[in-house]
Order: sequence, then structure tokens, then C-alpha cells
Amino acid sequence: MHRLFLICIVSFLSCSCGTSVTRETPSSSPGAAEPATLSFTVVNLFPHDTSSFTEGFLVHEGQLYESTGHTEEYPDSRSLFGVVDLKTGKIQPKVELDKNKFFGEGISFLNGKVYQLTYTEKIGFIYDARTFKKIGEFGFPSKEGWGMTTDGSYLIMSDGSSNISYLDPSNFRLVKIVGVNDINGYANNINELEFIDGYIYANQYQTNNILKIDPESGKILGKANFDNLKTEVKNKYSGAIDMNGIAYDSATRKIYITGKKWPTIYEIKFNN
Repeated sequence: MHRLFLICIVSFLSCSCGTSVTRETPSSSPGAAEPATLSFTVVNLFPHDTSSFTEGFLVHEGQLYESTGHTEEYPDSRSLFGVVDLKTGKIQPKVELDKNKFFGEGISFLNGKVYQLTYTEKIGFIYDARTFKKIGEFGFPSKEGWGMTTDGSYLIMSDGSSNISYLDPSNFRLVKIVGVNDINGYANNINELEFIDGYIYANQYQTNNILKIDPESGKILGKANFDNLKTEVKNKYSGAIDMNGIAYDSATRKIYITGKKWPTIYEIKFNN
């Protein structure tokens, strides 16, 4: 995210019945394995709009969508989401928020609807997935909204801590919290999310890492480092900032990654 500080782990309460929702403490035994190193191959390159302050990235029905946020530090940034034209990198907006009121965050498609988070306003918006007409709003229990994805049943969101929260889309009740962890304990700054073949993949804010996470235990199973791509985009455009954005096309099995104000969208393939 655009935050200039680290956010502490947030405690949640279930909003439906007042009972506490907790998470398990990760194992830190000496014999525990370090996350595997995930290697990757760059398959293709596409342009990306350097004014896009990327907050969400996904593929829906064969089209690449991007959501962005507006920050005063970058006056040309906007809070919107829409379809990315891979020939130009430009977003064809479907919804745009009032940038003076809302900082747009992650989005997810589920059951004919689009769900959109906002950063600190503690409100989300619901749209019809065909017309993109606003049909509702929802609250969420975390202090902030960052990334969002779905496993086909729940909305899964991050808040910049180590927490990944599962929400019931029928009533937005907090179902459970999974703490992302490895041999060293909890891993903070979990950001943009994507659900790929039964695993959660997450950008870790202020790093060039993508983490492969077990959705049940929160254990980090693998880590891919993209320092070389960050160096490459900085050489192309000095204004490129944080890596953020993972999109997966389940039909073609293509994976796309990018970053805030990056000049390039990369199609990659994990080798393991």
C-alpha cells in the first residue's frame, strides 16, 4: 500500500454474535522448514499505465481488471476499477469513486457481483457484475481494507497486518482469521491477494516478494523474489514504486503481475 508505516496485528470480533474470532499461534519449532524458493519465468510483457496506483488485479471472464487508489502525493492517480487494455496498459473504467472521499482498494468478483474495498473508510461497495451499477454497501471488521480475493465461497481480505480474514458474502459476518506465518513467526504487510489452484498468493508490501500461502493454516509454503523485475521497471521509469498486483486466468492458466506506477505488466509462469 501507500502507507509509510508498519501496521500492528489487529484483533477482530465477530460482528454477528459478539464471540471472539481467534487465530492459532504458528509453529516455530527448530525443525520447521523454511518456505521453498519459487522460481519463475517471464513469458510476456505488456504496457502498464504509469499513472495507475495499483491496489487490485484479477482476471474475470477472460478480461484483466485493475483497481487503483488516489493519493495526493500523485495528483494524476484515481480511485477506480475497470478493464485493462493489454495493448496500451490503460484502464477502461467501469466504476470511479470520488477521490476526495474514498481511496479505492482491492476488488473481487463473486456470484454475479463485484465487491470493492476502501482503505480507511471501513466501507465496501457492491456492484452488479454485468452492469457495474452500485447495488449495495457493506462494512468489514478490520481497521483498514487492502487486498481481496475469493475461493468461490468466501470473500478473503487483507488489512496490511499478518491477518487474512474470511467474510461470508451473504451477511459479511467474519467467519475466520488466518495468520500468515513461517518459521520466524507472523509475516506482516500482507497486501494484494489472488487465489490460485487452492493456494493464496500475496504481495508483501514494501518487498518484491510474492508469498504462496496455505489458506487453512496460513503457513507460507513458498516465496518468489522479483528484485530483478523491480530493477528493470525502475530503469524504464524512475517513478515506478511498490510491486503490487497478481492476476490469474484459470482458463488459460496465465499469471500477470505488476506494481504501482509500473510501466510494465509481466506475464509469468512459476516453475515449481
